[in-house]
Amino acid sequence: MHPPVDTLQQDIEARLASAEPGVEVLLAELVGGATVRLFIDHPDGVSLELCERVTRHLADVRERYALEVSSPGSDRPLTRPAHFRRFLGRRARVRTREAHGERASFTGELLEATDSEVTIAAETGVVAIPYAAISRSNLVPGE
Repeated sequence: MHPPVDTLQQDIEARLASAEPGVEVLLAELVGGATVRLFIDHPDGVSLELCERVTRHLADVRERYALEVSSPGSDRPLTRPAHFRRFLGRRARVRTREAHGERASFTGELLEATDSEVTIAAETGVVAIPYAAISRSNLVPGE
């Protein structure tokens, strides 16, 4: 049985906080039940050497899963209120969890980010989305 992704991310964050204090874990996701994909950031940038050090610090994770460690790239994941606040004015894609059998996806300019929701100017109008309803969100590259 796999631990919940939130628990896995919290565990990874806690261990890296002491081993690599400058590293921010943007997203830890379990892919196909066998791979942990970890997106990290650092104030000085993400180098191959940093990815290798993070991989070594997570040896026990590598015993259970294949581990991919990488930089956020141009379509950087947004997972916390601080991430959304940092990129106000930029375009993002926000996908919501299923509700009533439907998922929704909104792409537009990030207008506001409170502690409970993000507001985006989507093509269909301005919409406020509670963080609890978001399944995945990321910046839209090239804009």
